[in-house]
Amino acid sequence: MTAEPNAPGRARELARRVREFVDTHVVPAEPEMFASREVCAELLVELQSKARSQGLWGIGYPASLGGAGLPLTSYLLVAEQEGRSFYGPAVFGAETVVDVHMLDRFATPQVRERFLLPTVRGEAVPSYGMTEPGKTGSEVSGFTTEVRFEPDRCTVRGRKWFISNADRATFMTVMARSEGLGKHPKDAFSLVVVPTDATGFGIVRELPVLGHFTGQCEVELRDVQVPHSHVVGERGAGLAVVQQRLGLARTVRSMHWLGQAQRGFDLMCRRLRSRRVQGGHLADKQLLGQHVADSYAEISAARALVRRAAARIDQGRLHVDLGVAKLAASRTAVAVLDRAVQVHGAEGLCDDTPLSVMYRAARSTRIYDGADEVQISQMAPRILKTYADSDGFDFTDPVDDFAAPA
Repeated sequence: MTAEPNAPGRARELARRVREFVDTHVVPAEPEMFASREVCAELLVELQSKARSQGLWGIGYPASLGGAGLPLTSYLLVAEQEGRSFYGPAVFGAETVVDVHMLDRFATPQVRERFLLPTVRGEAVPSYGMTEPGKTGSEVSGFTTEVRFEPDRCTVRGRKWFISNADRATFMTVMARSEGLGKHPKDAFSLVVVPTDATGFGIVRELPVLGHFTGQCEVELRDVQVPHSHVVGERGAGLAVVQQRLGLARTVRSMHWLGQAQRGFDLMCRRLRSRRVQGGHLADKQLLGQHVADSYAEISAARALVRRAAARIDQGRLHVDLGVAKLAASRTAVAVLDRAVQVHGAEGLCDDTPLSVMYRAARSTRIYDGADEVQISQMAPRILKTYADSDGFDFTDPVDDFAAPA
């Protein structure tokens, strides 16, 4: 699969180079990386160094921080190729794109110097502390982690869980209640950067995801003290920062997931073409051909939705398309990879192919960054409201044809 001919030339070329790097360097290293966490960490450092040497590190960063400065609609072509490997986002610095944009916009000079710039250089690893044990992730009003503002410092206390990269993070941006319980959530929370080597910060346990350890952890903050300069954005305005972060996060990650879906599609089609049964190829079986048609249709539709959502973000607009795109991308990744496993039979269940790891990762996407049911419960009322306020939902509401100039 190649980039569209109407995409900006620079983005197409970067996407081509990333695809070549993934196929040449990352995919051959996957078996060793899957088998050993220690080896994985060593190889990840080597691959990141190679990516930097080839000018492929941090493509999605702002231009002022060494990124390509592409509009989101164009960067998604690159993200799609970064996502073809489970390790791709980490190799190319793409897993930090959301944190880098957030800190570039909202961080104090002190946080920029101590945490943002080292992240951009690949010397620091960020994590993000939002969800809490026993709480629904979409209901922030129930969060109890708190930050107390004292004359000379901030003190953070509470627990967070399912924190990505917490096992290797240098710092964590924590969502904490900073105002009284009577405050509306939009005015009640602050974001605070906490170094992971600070006194009182500790990992309670690593949480296996579908039986596999991927760096998701439960974290305890026992009266961790940080300076006021570690607050990201304004005090009490953390939820507004989070909402802006979430739109970018969902869109970029959705394209990473579709990169995985496309690789699963490739593996499935090659299997159908090469495997012979009862004197013919699997591809000759009509029922299996439906897997190809369904997968192609779903990937194509989800790609269009994600790119449409990106155009909304480039325009500075929040829209129902953002939730729809995330919903479609996660469901597509699960469905396509499930079919790929099925076509491979028992081989698809073991580590002789990357499909078992890819499927595990895909299944979690229907929960991360807002579960399917949350997306539906938020988007349906917004769509229905248009039938009370106007003639109905406008499917022709224009966007910039997904091709902002590079």
